[in-house]
Amino acid sequence: MEQDRRAQWLRGVLDLCVLGTLAGGESYGYQLAQGLAAAGLGPIQGGTLYPVLLRLQRAGLIAARWRGGESGPARKYYRLTAAGETTLRQAATDWSGFAGRVSAILSTGGVGVSTDAGRAPVRTDAGGAQ
Repeated sequence: MEQDRRAQWLRGVLDLCVLGTLAGGESYGYQLAQGLAAAGLGPIQGGTLYPVLLRLQRAGLIAARWRGGESGPARKYYRLTAAGETTLRQAATDWSGFAGRVSAILSTGGVGVSTDAGRAPVRTDAGGAQ
């Protein structure tokens, strides 16, 4: 159950986490995956990460270039574009507000909602009709 929940959450925020990681500078796929894992998101498989990178690239939020490796094959490095930086700033603001509202609900057991046994929840704030 916990693993399924984590996977669902990750699907919703992985794009933003990749943008946020790239805000620290140019990086290649394996390095991104390692950084995300080290940040506490757990292992991110290439089959999950590379479609995200392609989607972000197609959206113009990141750019990619091949760079020769010193001790191995060339790697594809990714960096934020100006549009990616703008998107990241706005998304960070939106995420903070959303996460704060979710935290408030979880810590209070349902802000503005009361229940009676056998009845559906009834809104008791200004949005309700009680």
